[in-house]
Amino acid sequence: MVSLTARRWVCLASFLAGACLFAADERPKTSKELFEYINEARKLGLKDDQIRKNALTAGWDQAIIDQTYSIVRLLNNEKDDSPAGQPQRLPEGYRIGAGDVLQIAVWKEADASVPEVVVRADGKISVPLVKEIDVLGLTPKDLEKLLTERLSKLINDPDVTVVAKKINSLKVYLSGGVRKEGSIPLLGPMTVLQAINEAGGLTEYAKRKKIYILRPEGGKQVRVPFDYQTVIKGERPDTPLRPDDMIVVPN
Repeated sequence: MVSLTARRWVCLASFLAGACLFAADERPKTSKELFEYINEARKLGLKDDQIRKNALTAGWDQAIIDQTYSIVRLLNNEKDDSPAGQPQRLPEGYRIGAGDVLQIAVWKEADASVPEVVVRADGKISVPLVKEIDVLGLTPKDLEKLLTERLSKLINDPDVTVVAKKINSLKVYLSGGVRKEGSIPLLGPMTVLQAINEAGGLTEYAKRKKIYILRPEGGKQVRVPFDYQTVIKGERPDTPLRPDDMIVVPN
């Protein structure tokens, strides 16, 4: 009797001709099987569009297919041109915060991988096999080490990669004489002029020479002066912002 694995290889080969169906009781259900399935089909020369169609025919649903491809791309260092697939550039000193979206890939262990997971308000995420884990304040590298330690009890030599796909926790704030008060996501290096521009610019009555930044530092708020007029004339350099800075523009 031909084994299920052998039959799958026959089916993969027949995909080149266009069709293969598993019996109902043999339909694969896990992303780990699909992960292996994609890699094997690629080796046989199939294009991803055809592999996706064949996977649907074989019984995987669209959500699992999309999630597994996300893991395949990450592990194989392949580019995802869709806006949702592009990881953000990390600000210097970035640490994971509530609301951030992470991608966790464990090499050759698709069932232990997570295409997207949101850091909850309590600073925790849910990950297969290790369940809940506190990630608040960790760097992606810190989390990789922690997950490697936890998974090593269950998987031989786990190879873990953590990517911050979307950063929602880092912000700066503007108050006073700007056209749009409130918070701005700090998605990368940003200066005071850039933040003011993001807020629609200064109002007519803004006191341009009296602007200052309230910056959390050592448990206190430090006041950093900012002279808008001298900066836009090029007489002084612009001021880089840090997470949680508050730009105050007196009227």
